[in-house]
Order: sequence, then structure tokens, then C-alpha cells
Amino acid sequence: MLKKRILLKLGSNTLTKDTDHISRGKIEDIGRQIAALKDEYEFIIVSSGAIAAARQFVKLEHNGEEITIKQALASIGQPHLMRIFQENFRELGLFTSQCLLSYSDFEKEQTRVNIKNTINVLVANNFIPIINENDTVATDEIKFGDNDKLAGLTASLLSADILIIATNTDGIYTKASLSSAKPTTIELVTDLSELQKEIGESKSTHGTGGMQSKIEAATIAQKAGIETWITNGLTDNFITDAMNNRSTFTKIKAS
Repeated sequence: MLKKRILLKLGSNTLTKDTDHISRGKIEDIGRQIAALKDEYEFIIVSSGAIAAARQFVKLEHNGEEITIKQALASIGQPHLMRIFQENFRELGLFTSQCLLSYSDFEKEQTRVNIKNTINVLVANNFIPIINENDTVATDEIKFGDNDKLAGLTASLLSADILIIATNTDGIYTKASLSSAKPTTIELVTDLSELQKEIGESKSTHGTGGMQSKIEAATIAQKAGIETWITNGLTDNFITDAMNNRSTFTKIKAS
């Protein structure tokens, strides 16, 4: 049976559960869901969190630009982040691999082919590729998107069936309801230009993305015929609950 392919994007806020350190419990929660779904679905993960992982261990003293500090923190944190994934997933019988990409990798046809071939081999052999931007040489995601755009590009390149973007809200809220105690989620979207009118400019606490960058990722995915789900990654079982219609989230239909 052909498995459906899910590109799962995990932002820093999800992985830290809105705290100042990576949550092993959240990574275990994600692993348990993947283990429960592995007979029907294959997963590729785009994960932020390297900088958050480093900040648990070090405070860099330097008078250079903030972006340079963040690149250095990413270099320190990436191995720690991968170790946490590896340890928690291995206990669930899941195997992981690391892939570091940058935007320039998507601009060259031969590199695109190489990425696709390598990740397809990993997935075929039951390894879960965990992709992050190569932050030590690239700065775009640190500055702007918290890996949202990278997730959209990767989902498109790898012909995913669903792009799931985990964030810290129950999807995208209507602008009119944002000031209320219980904001209203926009549950189904076909026209992204209409959705754009509902988006604010705010950024997330630990990440660099806001809803704008998630819409850009969904736009890339939609053009490739891929459905996007924006779900609340802070809740337990956010993947399986979305699949079973047990949670509220935003579904952006494929074109």
C-alpha cells in the first residue's frame, strides 16, 4: 500500500512549548503520533529549535551583530536538538537522520534532484529526515521565516500529500475575533487572497515567523497541489486529533 507523505513543520514555539528550553515531552508526543501512524503515513520533518536548544546551555559573549550570534548559537544547538530527537524517537522504534538545507539548494536543478533522491532513499528505508536550514551559512530563515518557507519549498520538491505547520494557535483566527477572549478559527480556506486580509503582522515569541510566513508556505504548497493544515502544536496529539477531526485547525485546500 502506498503511504501518504506528510511534511511536518515544527516551529521553535512548539518544540519549547512556549518556554525557554526544548521540551523532551513535546518531542516524545510527536514521536508517539508518528509511531501510531507509520503504517499509513511517512513523515518528513522540517524543524526549527537549534537556537533555542543552544540557549539552554550557553550564553555567548560577543560584541558582533545579533544575527552572527544567532548563527553561532544555531551551530551549537543543532547537535543537541538532533540528539534529543534521536533519543526520544529511538525509544519508540523510530530512526532519524539530519539534513541541512539552504534556499540556494532549491535554485539549482542538480541539487534539487540530489535532495529529492537522498530523502526518498532515507524514507524508503524507514528513516525520518529532520531538515533544518543551514543557519551557520544562511540567515534568511533566522531573520524572517522560522523555516516556514523552507517547509513549503521542501513539501513541493518532495511531492508531499499534506503540509502540517504546527504553531501556538488553533490555526488562523479571523481578524475580527482576535480581541475577544475566544478567537474564531478559519477552518477551511480555498482562496488564499481572501485569507490574506485576515492576517496580522505579529511574530511568535521564540520563532521568527508569524502567520504571514505560514501563508507564504501554504501558497507554495497550494501551487504544487498540496493541502496545508495549520494546527496547534502545543496540544498533545495535535496530528492524530486533526486527522480524526477532534481538534480545531485551519485547512487550506490544494489548488
